[in-house]
Amino acid sequence: MSYQEMLFSFLGGLGIFLFGIKYMGDGLQKAAGDRLREVLNRFTSTPLRAVLAGIIVTGLIQSSSGTTVLAVGLVSAGFMTLRQAIGVIMGANVGTTVTAFIIGFNLSAYALPIIGVGSLLLFFFKRKSLQNIGQILFGFGCLFFGLKLMGTAMEPLKDLPQFNQLMLDVSHIPILGVGIGTLLTMVLQSSSATIGILQQLYSQGSLALEAALPILFGDNIGTTITAIIAALGASVAAKRTAAAHVVFNLVGAIIFTILLGPFTQVVIAITGALNLNPSMQIAFAHGLFNVTNLAIQFWFIPQIEILVKKIIPGDDKNLAIRSVELNEDFLHTSPSIALRQASSEVIQMGNYVYRSMTAAKDYYVKPDDELKDEVEQYEEAINQYDIELTEFLAKSATFELSQTESQEQAMLLEFTKDFERIGDHCKNIVNFVEEACDVEKKQRNREKRKGLPATNRPQLLLQDEDLLLLFEKVAKNIHDALEILESGDTQKAQKMLTREGEINSLVDLLRSKYIRLMNHGEGRAADGILFIDISSNLERSSDRTLHIAKYILGNDYGFKTPAAYHPQTETGLTLQED
Repeated sequence: MSYQEMLFSFLGGLGIFLFGIKYMGDGLQKAAGDRLREVLNRFTSTPLRAVLAGIIVTGLIQSSSGTTVLAVGLVSAGFMTLRQAIGVIMGANVGTTVTAFIIGFNLSAYALPIIGVGSLLLFFFKRKSLQNIGQILFGFGCLFFGLKLMGTAMEPLKDLPQFNQLMLDVSHIPILGVGIGTLLTMVLQSSSATIGILQQLYSQGSLALEAALPILFGDNIGTTITAIIAALGASVAAKRTAAAHVVFNLVGAIIFTILLGPFTQVVIAITGALNLNPSMQIAFAHGLFNVTNLAIQFWFIPQIEILVKKIIPGDDKNLAIRSVELNEDFLHTSPSIALRQASSEVIQMGNYVYRSMTAAKDYYVKPDDELKDEVEQYEEAINQYDIELTEFLAKSATFELSQTESQEQAMLLEFTKDFERIGDHCKNIVNFVEEACDVEKKQRNREKRKGLPATNRPQLLLQDEDLLLLFEKVAKNIHDALEILESGDTQKAQKMLTREGEINSLVDLLRSKYIRLMNHGEGRAADGILFIDISSNLERSSDRTLHIAKYILGNDYGFKTPAAYHPQTETGLTLQED
């Protein structure tokens, strides 16, 4: 086989292998009900549970990087604390060893038949469950077929003097192997791929165990690159999560590189006693390394948390976002209690919407990255509430409900969508302010480059009094909508309708102001973004709150107010009356 054929065969096998892992993981995720994020979200209350959640999720999606990215996202959104995320990351390192053990069974001879069976299930059956199984089998077969191609391509390496010298150097200089493993995993973006290559080389006798293990240690360092990329531009908490991943894997690699001799002897002794094949020896070494690393560092989670906070300083604002609390058992036993529970969560969702609107107004007054992150975190939380409440309320409709309960279910579903849209408008407002600042900055830079004198135009109107007043009135409508959901106060609902007229007048005023600026030659694109786009989003946000006001007012507005609708919950809202 020529060098060109070796290279092409290796690259093709690597591509099929990576595709197989990804496709199999996606199939496993679908078969698991696509609730993996919820597992991480809900079952991480203690460090041990966080570790177990990390192991389970990684075992299902076959990607420690994927689990870590999920953890980064949950921390960024405020659903998970840094300490919980560290536990998940530790568990993910153990969960990823499942792939190495699968490879260790060496089913390459059956790869094509497995792919064939998977294809039949994918293309000739319409049941989702069978298609998911077909996807798992197809990916599973591709994994072994890719390994077979890579193994065939790498077999001649053992006869190359340069490669033999490199492996000899790695055996004597373990840090070199750690570096090779780190770089290889960073390039491939898959620790499983690096382990698979190691298993093939070791099975062919191309490298000794003393050379394979340092590369395996470096593989754990290289896999942190995905979390680092995911945390770029994210919140301080997300960056700290990625840093914790790096610290955990780096410390583990250092410890076991120092103890390479004793660790190698333990692996040889145990795998010899168990009579494991070479591929399974590497899988066992990988598993033993990660489990032992977890056992050592698990007791130092608080210290790791303190360390990463020192490495990445900053104000990690705690938004006190909690996950949705819905119990589907009540749908079977007491739908009315289930609706009370849903109503409470809708109010909690609205509370996050109110906070998001407040943060958007603050960002308008003084653009700041922390406020932008705050709005983005609330937006993610609002979207998650929308998904879970919509699913819960849709299920409730399949049970026997009274006429009042059916109407309440429909209204709660509508309010959920209203709050979700207001959350979108808050995010839009932040984007518009950011865009307006960018437009103004570019304009001034162009004038400066051309040597033009400073214009007499006013600075960007980031504190226009009328627009500030519009923000306050819309926030007040959101605040009152939440209060009347709890109290059923019809007078407050009527005030909301009156205030809506004032909001519409303010929007017209802002549009007229922009036209006047344009007519006098003072208008700019940035002003249009502020006056037109932001005011439109505020107006639409207020419109969404009116559904609640009209619902409470009852028959005069086409709705019937259900009896005993209003749960007493804390919203934490303090805005004063007009």
